[in-house]
Amino acid sequence: MIVRTAGDRAVLVEYTDLAETMAFYRALQKSRIADVEDLIPAARTVLVRHSGAVDRITAWIRATQPAAEQDSRPADAVVISVDYTGEDLEDVADATGLTVAEVVAAHTEQTWTVAFGGFAPGFGYLVGTDARLHVPRRPRPRTTVPAGSVGLAGEFSGVYPRSSPGGWQLIGTTDAVLWDARRDPPALLTPGATVRFEQA
Repeated sequence: MIVRTAGDRAVLVEYTDLAETMAFYRALQKSRIADVEDLIPAARTVLVRHSGAVDRITAWIRATQPAAEQDSRPADAVVISVDYTGEDLEDVADATGLTVAEVVAAHTEQTWTVAFGGFAPGFGYLVGTDARLHVPRRPRPRTTVPAGSVGLAGEFSGVYPRSSPGGWQLIGTTDAVLWDARRDPPALLTPGATVRFEQA
């Protein structure tokens, strides 16, 4: 790991890959000390916002050992109902060598984990356990993707919280509200949460 100061009140910790980042994020969350105000994970980093001495924060980070993957019961997962009629569903089936039904089954029969948020408020980058669904982004992004679109790109799945441009392979749609400023927290999908998709 590489630890860098990021202004007076933050430390940026760099890791080698997504799996290592998620393991350390879980551990930092679990062993969080009083001076830590927020932990913000990304694909290869965790930003630690704090109100204490940087030496103390850095020592805590370096002393923290990675946490094993959490065993979450299905009841703990956020369940998102999906209408699997996305524009790219057949393209995903062709790219993976699966049938459309097998793509849907692969998406619904695994538990996903929110690795980090980004792109737009409420957008969670979800990682699963079935590598058969790893597909590239579309060669040409769409100028508009409807809110609630469920997609795949690389190792991730995600749900567009609002209408926006995007290049993910769209496999379905959901009515779930991903971002609501009146909710606490506003994002339905927060880092570390588990998610299960079910066919509508």
